[in-house]
Amino acid sequence: MGSQEIIKIEEDFTLLRFQNDGITPFHTHHEVSNGLIQFHFGLKGKAKFLFNQGNYTLEMNEEKSYLFYNPQKELPLNLELAPNTWVITILISIQKFHGLFSNEASHIPFLSDENKDKKYYKEGDISPSMAIVLTQLFHYNLNPSIKNLYYKGKGYELLSLYFNRSEDPNAEQCPFLIDEDNVMKIKKAKEIIIANMAEPPGLQELADTIGLNLKKLKMGFKQIYGDTVYGFLFDYKMDYARQLLDSGSYNVNEVGLKIGYSTGSHFIAAFKKKFGTTPKKYLMSINSSIP
Repeated sequence: MGSQEIIKIEEDFTLLRFQNDGITPFHTHHEVSNGLIQFHFGLKGKAKFLFNQGNYTLEMNEEKSYLFYNPQKELPLNLELAPNTWVITILISIQKFHGLFSNEASHIPFLSDENKDKKYYKEGDISPSMAIVLTQLFHYNLNPSIKNLYYKGKGYELLSLYFNRSEDPNAEQCPFLIDEDNVMKIKKAKEIIIANMAEPPGLQELADTIGLNLKKLKMGFKQIYGDTVYGFLFDYKMDYARQLLDSGSYNVNEVGLKIGYSTGSHFIAAFKKKFGTTPKKYLMSINSSIP
């Protein structure tokens, strides 16, 4: 079934969480006041923006983001979520947003004096660090009394990562990645290790498979994903393990086997290293929070 949650973080700062785990499309409509910046993040699945009574549509695919800003008129949010789609939206006023960058706003194009009254549109990719924060927003398991504080922190974290240019694949500090073909090869490497997380290939085998030398694989992966190949895979496996535990469909040993740990003790140690608690205690905390 489709669901939505509206979390008012502060005045002029709202976070909306849309989740469609059903088998039919889910439609939602929200009025958006004039002067609000809209950030949309497609964590998984596919969504569609409907403009001008549906006469114009814009698709948002998995791992994509959109920024909309139109100071001249209201831009209501009409969104259609396909089955198995998760989307996070942040609405923040231009005044509040400008305050976040008041000392270092020069690299935010639409904050400049000559552009502040112009409409703005930008499409981008969701970085791995942003994806982790977005996933956390869909797996909230803390006490309800600190929910607003948690979302506030994650909302600001998401905005800071959005404007973190060091994760740009075309960043000057890594010239070889300006070649789009190399960027696609690095992304292919990520897909391969995720698809084979239980038995991932060695680095040399991975480099040979994607057609890059070992040095470029290591350097490129670090530039795009901010971590080593196996460091990234470890974080991914642990987050996936937590999702499996959240589902309630698997016990601790089954989850460990699914992500490639042949012994339960190794999985428990890895989970504790990542999250600071054992899988069993994590499951108990989930169950205790269910009314």
